[in-house]
Amino acid sequence: MRGVQRYWCERAWLGGEEAEAGVVVSVEADRIAAVERGHAAPPAGATRLEGVVVPGFANAHSHAFHRALRGRTQRGRGSFWSWRERMYEVAAALDPEGYHRLARAVLAEMALAGITAVGEFHYLHHGPGGVPYDDPNAMGEALLAAASEAGIRITLLDTCYLHGGIGEGPNETQRRFSDGDAERWGERAAALAATAGARIGAAVHSVRAVEPEAIAVVAAWAADRDCPLHAHLSEQPAENEACEAAFGVSPTQLLADNGALGPGFTAVHATHLSDEDVGLLGGARCCCCMCPTTERDLADGVGRARDLLDAGASMSLGSDSHAVIDMLEEARAVELDERLATNERGRHEAPALLEAATSAGHASIGWPEAGRIEPGAIADLVSIRLDSVRTAGAADGIDAAVFAATAADIDTVVSSGEIIVAGGRHRDVDVPAELSAAIAEVTA
Repeated sequence: MRGVQRYWCERAWLGGEEAEAGVVVSVEADRIAAVERGHAAPPAGATRLEGVVVPGFANAHSHAFHRALRGRTQRGRGSFWSWRERMYEVAAALDPEGYHRLARAVLAEMALAGITAVGEFHYLHHGPGGVPYDDPNAMGEALLAAASEAGIRITLLDTCYLHGGIGEGPNETQRRFSDGDAERWGERAAALAATAGARIGAAVHSVRAVEPEAIAVVAAWAADRDCPLHAHLSEQPAENEACEAAFGVSPTQLLADNGALGPGFTAVHATHLSDEDVGLLGGARCCCCMCPTTERDLADGVGRARDLLDAGASMSLGSDSHAVIDMLEEARAVELDERLATNERGRHEAPALLEAATSAGHASIGWPEAGRIEPGAIADLVSIRLDSVRTAGAADGIDAAVFAATAADIDTVVSSGEIIVAGGRHRDVDVPAELSAAIAEVTA
C-alpha cells in the first residue's frame, strides 16, 4: 500500500479568486489528506508541480467514438444533420474490440488534457441491425475498461435511444442504439456494475428519440438509483419545432412534465431556449453542460449560459464530439462566444469557468467528492505550465490558465492519487500511435 505522497505546488487554485503560492498537498491512497499553505520551497521528498495547479477537470459530455471524425467533416456546406450522416458511418463500423481500442486512446488523450473524470453519453449498445451481443452490455463494458486503462474515472451515462425522430422508427444504424422500449433499456442498464473508478448514470438521448412515456420511465430509473440523468436539449431549432408540433410544448417543458428536471439533471447544449425554458431549468436547479467547441464546429449556435446561471442553474463543460479535447478551450469559449453574441466582455470570469470545468463538472456526472483541492476530496491535481510561449509573462496564474493556456501546457496529471501524465506524456499509452491505429480501423 502506498504511503503518504506530498506535492509542492508553485501556485495552486484552492477555489478562490486567485491562485496561492507555495501550497503542499498531501495525498493518502486516492484522497487528499492535507493542504498546507506558505511553503516557499518544496519540503524534502515532495514532488514539484510547477506553474499553476488546479483540480482535475471533468469532461461532463463525451461521445468517444466521435473522435474518429476529427478533420474529416470540414469540407462543403452543411449543418448538424449532414455531419450526423458521417457520424453514423463511424458508428456502423464499430464492434466491442474496436471500440475498446478507440476509447482507450481517446480517454488517454483526455488524460493528457488534464481530464480525470468523464461522463460518457453512451448509446451505441448493440450489434449490426440492433442484434444484442452475447453480453448485451459489451459496448458499455468496453468503455469502462478503456477508462480504467487510461487512468481516469468514468460515469457511463447509459442512454435510452428508441426512435429515429418523433413518430419515426430507427434507421439501420439507429437500430444499434435502440433497446425497443424504455423497460428493456432499464433492464439492460441495470446489469451494469459500478466500481471504484466507474459509476453508472442514465440519459435520455433527446425528445426526438424518446417519447414522453419513456422519458418518465428513464427519469424514475435514475431517481430510484440517485444517479445522474442527462439529456441533449434544444441543440437544434428543428428539435424545438418538431416537439412543439407533436406535443404542444417545448423540449424543456416536455422533460419537466415527465419528471426529468431537478438538481440531478444535466441539460446538454441547451442552446435554443425560450425565457420560459431558462426559468424552468434554473428554477429546478438543473446543471447545463455547455460544449462550445462542438457547438461551433456543428454550427449549432451560442447557448445562454449567463442567463441560465442567473436563473439558478449550474454549469459544466464537455468536449462532446471531440473536435477539440481541451477543457481550457471549452472554458474560455463560453465567455468568448458570448462576447461575440452580446458585444459584452466579462460575463464569465476565470474562477467561475474553472469551477465549471472542475467541481461543477464532477457533480454533474455523479462525483461530488472530486474537483476541489481540499482535505477529503479525491486526489486529482493538474499542473499547467506558465512558461510556455502561450503563457510566459502572464500576470496572474488563473487568468493565464483559462484565457491563454491550452491542453499542450499541461505537464503533470494526478488522477485518484496516481501520476498518470508526467512531462506531458501518458505513463501507459502512446496516445498518438494508438489514436492513429484505432481511427484507421473505422475510417478505412
